[in-house]
Amino acid sequence: MVEKKVYIGTGRRKSSVARVRMTPGKGKIIINGKDVNEYLPFPTLVMDLMQPLEVTGTRDQFDIEVDAFGGGFSGQAGATRLGIARALMDFDSPNDATREDSFRRILKAHGFITRDARVKERKKYGLKKARRAPQFSKR
Repeated sequence: MVEKKVYIGTGRRKSSVARVRMTPGKGKIIINGKDVNEYLPFPTLVMDLMQPLEVTGTRDQFDIEVDAFGGGFSGQAGATRLGIARALMDFDSPNDATREDSFRRILKAHGFITRDARVKERKKYGLKKARRAPQFSKR
């Protein structure tokens, strides 16, 4: 039996974490046991998640299985996108990263390998939210 090579990438966004396993295949994406279009409620999130594959021209070359947890749909889609980008770099690692057509260069130029570190700011006491103060009343 021929063993398929597995490429792994972990992505994080807001409070979400996505573990991505990429194997050579036909372009099927499964998140938490469901098809990507069934799992994510908005087509824009699916488009966002697919961007690293579109840019590198590998959309129909890999089957992707994702374990996503924490946060909401948007955070999980962003985490999955980063995980896919990292798995693509793992796939392309034997090649020279300084080449013009290396996946690392392409993904970096589009900003897909940068972890988006923005998280929700904590609520402070005396305020309604992180920065929203109670309404001022003169009398």
